[in-house]
Amino acid sequence: MTEEQKRERIARRIALELRDGYYVNLGIGMPTLVANYVPKGMDVILQSENGMLGVGPYPLESEVDPDLINAGKETITELAGSAYFSSADSFAMIRGGHVDLTVLGALQVDEKGTLANWAIPGKMLKGMGGAMDLVAGAKRVFVTMEHATRDNKAKILKKCTLPLTGVEVVDHIITELAWIDVMPEGLVLREIAPDATIEQVQAVTEPELIIPPGGPAKMPVAAQ
Repeated sequence: MTEEQKRERIARRIALELRDGYYVNLGIGMPTLVANYVPKGMDVILQSENGMLGVGPYPLESEVDPDLINAGKETITELAGSAYFSSADSFAMIRGGHVDLTVLGALQVDEKGTLANWAIPGKMLKGMGGAMDLVAGAKRVFVTMEHATRDNKAKILKKCTLPLTGVEVVDHIITELAWIDVMPEGLVLREIAPDATIEQVQAVTEPELIIPPGGPAKMPVAAQ
């Protein structure tokens, strides 16, 4: 699969978890693609931590408004009823527990749901952004990432080695290969991609995955 195909598969799967009335924060990078796959007719309110409620899908070239950007400085669209406010108000929403679901990218996740997603020692730092607030304040935390590094090393580890964002905060891990639930007993392989096998997923996952009775379900994807 190409990088774009992997990202699309992950974003489409996350979109299936959205529900009417949810307030959802989409993190910088891959998570922002979820906005393109919100099911038609669903009333979901997407929040951007730089101060906006009512984020729409990415704009067509003819729709670009340079004043409308998300937290990743990408141009976005607004939906009817969108609201704008200060960063302080935005983080009051997050810290106050008003975000139903947040989707974040990751560099590493461990078997306890501990997340590292903001710093690689020796590389330029852009800052941690709002991720630490989001993992502490959101009701459910979804992590999206490619399952392995470019040299095929595991990113789902027994213990994170990079600077931490939050300790035991992740509920679900979604990659191009699998949906994994973080449970008290360990990592449960809930779903597997149609073109993957349990052995392939385990080979690029450091902790031993728990296979549910009957095996993992096939990963569905949202409609275009």
